[in-house]
This record gives sequence, C-alpha cells and structure tokens, in this order.
Amino acid sequence: MLSPMGSRTLQSSVISLLSNKKEGYMTKAIGYIRVSTEKQADYGVSMEAQAEKLNAYAMLYDIELVDVVIEQGSAKCLQREGLQSVLARLEAGEAEALIVVKLDRLTRSVADLGKLVDTYFQQFALLSVGEQIDTRSAAGRLVLNVLASVSQWEREVIGERTSAAMQHMRNQNKYTGGRTPYGYNLVDGDLVENDDEQEVIKLVAKYKAKGLSYRKISKVLAEAGYLSRTGRSFTPNRIMQMAA
Repeated sequence: MLSPMGSRTLQSSVISLLSNKKEGYMTKAIGYIRVSTEKQADYGVSMEAQAEKLNAYAMLYDIELVDVVIEQGSAKCLQREGLQSVLARLEAGEAEALIVVKLDRLTRSVADLGKLVDTYFQQFALLSVGEQIDTRSAAGRLVLNVLASVSQWEREVIGERTSAAMQHMRNQNKYTGGRTPYGYNLVDGDLVENDDEQEVIKLVAKYKAKGLSYRKISKVLAEAGYLSRTGRSFTPNRIMQMAA
C-alpha cells in the first residue's frame, strides 16, 4: 500500500503526464486564418472571429502564438502562398505547431489533409480549435483522420444528391444551366421543344437507322439546307451528340 506521501507523488506524476507539458515550457505555434472573399480579408467578421478564437485557445492551453497568418482564397489546393509560408516557417524552426479554427480553413480535401499529416504533422503539431484536435498524441491523429473522412463522405453525398436532382430536372425538361440543348427553347425557365430543330433530330435518327455514317448524315443535311444555330453545316461530332 502506498503511503500518503507516495500517493501524492504518484498523483502528481500522472497529472504531469496528462498535461503533456514540460515545466515552464510553452509550445510555440503559428495561427493560420483563411477567409473566402476579399471583403472578409479586409474587414470581415469571419477573420476577426477566427483571430479571437485562436488567441483564446492559445491562452487556455499555454501556447505561445508567435504569429497569425491571414490568407484570402479557396482551399481547393495546398499551393497557397500563406499556407506554404507557414509550413516553411515550421521547417525553419520558428514554431512547433500550426493552429486553425477549423480543419476546413486548412483544406477541404481528405487527400490533401493526408498529405499534410504525412509530410508535416508527423514532426509538427496540428491544433484545431473547433474539433479539439491535437496531433501531438496518437489519439489526436486518429480523431483527425476520422473527422476528415466523415467530412469527405458528407461532401460526396451532397454531390450525389445534387447530381440526382439535376438529372430529374433534365428529365422534366427543366433548365439546369449552361447552353440550351439543341432541339429546345428556354421559356420562363422551362425547356420547350423547338419544332424545326426536333425535325433535324428525327432526320438524324432516321438516317442513323439506315446505317449512314455521321459524316454522311452531315453531308445529307447540308445538301437539304439544314444548318446549325450558327448557320454552319452540322459536324459529324454534333450529329453523334444528336443521335445519342
């Protein structure tokens, strides 16, 4: 059985291990803020809110915030000037960790996040305020990977739903953006059949059923006086699209 003194000593040791801090030592970190628009970069509440959260997090966990880098732009790739400068400064020894408000400020891609973890955040720490992630521990790295995978899954599900909705609209002759398809006119947001163009489409189907090549059909239509919307003869590729 441990003596009262031994019990207190053991308790102190456990607390010291759980805190993951050296006596009198503060982890040096660089904060990274990304805003999506120029307006936010200049005056936006988003930028100010992110900065406040980074500072509060640093104070709460005894982290020395040596600098905060603010960047405006999309997170579609990692080749961003601000982010690359932060990573270079980590490698130069200016700091040991990077802090973000949320992972999506860093990247929205699971693949890119994986690259960062493999390339940088094995040696340096990644801290996320919103997700309470600290990759200085194995548990933190596990949570990071799980959250990133779930985020990617959510985006893919949204993409699938959007694609299905667009296809349904097309099946209902609803306009979904882009060039109005040949054979139709756009009327009050709906696709309405254009009789003259529908006649050309029917001729294409007729000639295709007879075994004519796309090039031959193009020549036949031109000889009969059927022209495209631009006043030119239909190309074999255009004929193929109408026959699909």
